[in-house]
Parts: sequence; C-alpha cells; structure tokens
Amino acid sequence: MKPGLIVIAGPTGVGKTEISIRLAKLLDGEIVSCDSMQVYRLMDIGSAKATYEEMQGIPHHMVDIIDPETPFTVSEYKAMAEKAIDDIIARGKVPIMAGGTGLYIDSVITDMSFAEGSGDPQFRSRMEELAAAGGKEDVHRLLVEVDPTAAERIHPNNLKRVIRALEVHHMTGRPFSSFADEGILNPKYEVRYYYLNRKREDLYEAIDKRVLKMLSDGLLEEVRMLKERGLTREHQSMQGIGYKEVLDYLDGKKTYEGMVEEIQRHSRNYAKRQLTWFRRKSIAVEINRDEMSTEEILNIIKSMES
Repeated sequence: MKPGLIVIAGPTGVGKTEISIRLAKLLDGEIVSCDSMQVYRLMDIGSAKATYEEMQGIPHHMVDIIDPETPFTVSEYKAMAEKAIDDIIARGKVPIMAGGTGLYIDSVITDMSFAEGSGDPQFRSRMEELAAAGGKEDVHRLLVEVDPTAAERIHPNNLKRVIRALEVHHMTGRPFSSFADEGILNPKYEVRYYYLNRKREDLYEAIDKRVLKMLSDGLLEEVRMLKERGLTREHQSMQGIGYKEVLDYLDGKKTYEGMVEEIQRHSRNYAKRQLTWFRRKSIAVEINRDEMSTEEILNIIKSMES
C-alpha cells in the first residue's frame, strides 16, 4: 500500500496554518510547506510564516531553507520536498503539505518529470538575450502566444519561470500548463487533496485585515532590512506580494496609502487566481469554512484517513 500524503491548500488568508497544525497534532503529522515565499530566510512577516508559538511544536519543513538572494526553482522544491516527505513517512509520521503555491503542490503530487530534464541551454540563452535587449515583457509575450494559461499564472518579472515554460513548450511541443492540469498522479503517494474556501466577501475582508496586521507587525522594517542587504525587485524573492509594493514606497514611488491599497488589491487578486487553480484539480475536495467549524473540518479529514 502506498504511503498517504495529505494536502491542505487554499487561497491566502483562508486559515490553512491553523487547520494544518491542528491536523498534524491530531494525526501525529509534520508539515511540509508549499509556499514559494516561505522558503526564504529573513522574510517572515510578508510571507506570513507561522510563529514559533503557532507551530505548537509541530516540525515544519521547506521553511527558511535558502537566502533571499538565491534563485529557487520548482525542480529544486520538488526534490527537497519529496526528500522531506519520504523521511517523515520513514519515521512513521503523517506528511501534510500545507500552503497556497499550486505549482509547488503539483510538482510533488503529479508526474512532472519534464522538470527534471537537462533542458536546452541554447534556447535559454536566446531567451535571456531577448530579455536583455527588449525587456522581460517581450519574452512574456512569447509565452502568451504559445501558452496563455501559463502566461496568466507567471508574472513577466519572473523571467526564469517564463523562460522555463517556453523551454518546455519548445522541447515537448506541449504547453507548460498542460503538465500540471492533466493530473497524472505521482505513483509514490496516496494523495488526499483538500482546499479551503470561504465566501468571497469574508475572504477579501480577512485578506485586507491581514495586510494591515503585517504592516503593524513590522513589514516595512523587514523590507527596509532586505533593501539594506542589497536586495532589489530584480531578485526572485522580492517579487512576492507585499515586498515589491513596500520597496516602491521606500523608493518614493508611491504614498503609504497607495502602497496599502495596492498590497490588499494584489493579495485579493492572487487569492482569486489560487482558487481558479485549485478548482481545476479533479482530485481536490473543497472544504467551505463558512459551513463547518474547525472541529468539524478536522473530524471529516480524520475520518477519511482512518
């Protein structure tokens, strides 16, 4: 029998941290983060990492694993996350993937072996030269032409991922997005995939409040420290929501009020894209937080694991 792997996904601000930690306590599990910002050290507030107290003694993997100056790929995430998951299983514990980065989840639970290939260095070089000559938008426009779904999901500033998506299309003749969407499951694990949701107005209100809390908790000081360390918007880590907007504010490009409004709007838009991603997954079971209490949610998941 294949070992079980639980996924607790959902949009930003829906309450994944609380559910996943309480579930880990209930099932003797450990958390494997699937959040593209929480992999970075020194980026705690803007990435909404669980605090030491919130973790309640539950081990968390794939958090604080690289410096913010270091690029990080989906292939690297897959390799490291699977190693952590296999170690958790070997010790008789239950692995629980928790987070909102759909591509990170897919890299583990679906067969995305294309990501492990050597690629085409000459093609990548041509794309990098095109970006240097005409800008990142020129390269992103090529992706819009061959894979509009991936182009919608990948920001033009994330040049490495844009080029990787183009490279996959170049090498396979298939859109990069099709590999994630077709749902060929990784044969290593028995996956149980849940994603949390709630009424849109309640979710958006929670997101707006969370942004204000991040700012009161010291987000400006965190970004100022990173800026003084030499990080700019060109770094992959600084393209995350909250970091790029605060950088613009610190550089005098927008007012404080404009910055706050922009972080909230970008966060709401991101939540909408996340939900679109999770709803496409045929194996994903939606759990509405408006219809069930935390205890009821935990009991439902526990009963399915028995």
